[in-house]
Amino acid sequence: VLLLSHPNNPLGICYPPEVVAECIEWCRENDVHLISDEIYAGSVYRQKRGDGDGEDDTFVSAMSLASSGHEADGGLGLGPYIHLVYALSKDFALSGLRVGVAYTENEEILVPMQKLNDLCQISSQTQLLVERMLSANVVAGSSSGDNNNNKKFVDAYLSSNRQNIQTRCDKLQSCLNNVNIPHLRADSGLFVWMDFREFLPSLPESITEETESLPSKEQRERGLYLKLMKEYGLLFTPGMSMRNERPGFFRCVFTAASEE
Repeated sequence: VLLLSHPNNPLGICYPPEVVAECIEWCRENDVHLISDEIYAGSVYRQKRGDGDGEDDTFVSAMSLASSGHEADGGLGLGPYIHLVYALSKDFALSGLRVGVAYTENEEILVPMQKLNDLCQISSQTQLLVERMLSANVVAGSSSGDNNNNKKFVDAYLSSNRQNIQTRCDKLQSCLNNVNIPHLRADSGLFVWMDFREFLPSLPESITEETESLPSKEQRERGLYLKLMKEYGLLFTPGMSMRNERPGFFRCVFTAASEE
């Protein structure tokens, strides 16, 4: 199985469409299942690649790329190896509802999942709430714009949410630029990937980065993690806890703090 986090967590960026398409082609050729986890798909706040004024979309779903020219039998034409997972917990901040979706056209996977679903169904009240939320129009007189009666709540909410996320992200990245902290230019999700390697405890002279052991890497990174938290009140997620191979990288969730 090849699992893609797309948009990527913890990097806060989307895979280019050509990369996703290459993964799809490779999986089909080698009988490998590809699962595209697109739980942050509604939180892509830089809609165009590059500096935001290009023509290419930042995010293109694996479902769109996999279904192109292969539609059949009333489905998307994904074939047996391409699958999607999504949930309301990130884009809509509704993790407490425990509502998600898996899409596959592989009968050998679909039938067992349907049987498992009998044991963990979503309550009727939750289903009704979600159905109303997804189908509701914007309330007349709200600040979401004109012609509110013809605008879906979901579209208005996600648009406003993306603007808020981008504002927060721009503030953080401006701060990082001012203090010369290397980082990825995020375009999606709720976080920025930062390079704090220059602040790691020094290695003994007899050890290089190439020869450093895994326990040593974890110890040095944890030392910096604790120092940032205890001395400066900064709580970041260590990269090695998310299987990053090099110590000193951290994920900053910039939507958790208040404006103050």
